[in-house]
Amino acid sequence: MDIGQIIRQARRAKKLSLEQLANEIGSDTGNLSRLERGRQSTTPAKLRQILAFLEIKLTDVQLSSSTDTEKANVVMALQPARPPRSYPLISWVQAGDACESPGRIGDTHRMIESTENAGPDAYWLTVSGHSMTCTGNPSFPEGSLILVRPDAEIINGKYYVVEMLDSGDKTFKQYVEDAGYSYLRPLNEKYRTIEIDGNCKFLGRVVDAKMSGL
Repeated sequence: MDIGQIIRQARRAKKLSLEQLANEIGSDTGNLSRLERGRQSTTPAKLRQILAFLEIKLTDVQLSSSTDTEKANVVMALQPARPPRSYPLISWVQAGDACESPGRIGDTHRMIESTENAGPDAYWLTVSGHSMTCTGNPSFPEGSLILVRPDAEIINGKYYVVEMLDSGDKTFKQYVEDAGYSYLRPLNEKYRTIEIDGNCKFLGRVVDAKMSGL
């Protein structure tokens, strides 16, 4: 199996579309599609980024040049597929309690599966409102389910559930760093971006999402 087929297999195992993977690695669907079909090569740095995101273990890389393109001869070792795990669907009110007292969520909630490594205290929330809905990808329409990992580190560009300390309101936004400042950015341009200045508490990072009714 060549590298393109391995990447396609791993992407599909994670239930990612080409658009979703392209968004995560800063590429475009055309390049990824040609890479998966063996019709285009990529740089070693970009290849390693793709492999790391898809959790493909790289055991050996040898690059050789041809007349027009750079070909990669790669020996790969796929990590064992992660079996699905069920996490509770809780309310937004309970999200703060789950962060304060991990492991205390009751077993009476609806349980929903995910293959993501979300940790022992993860939980699902239902997206409310339209601030994270957009015409691009990703988009989180109202009613979508998001899986929250409470112990995740804060990374620029990732999506988080946070609690605003002045009001106690909880919201779901993208965390963005720019020119030394930090913001909570909605994907819907009709909603305002919130500057962070010690005015919020991060409850967890969104590591998976599902469309409602699917």
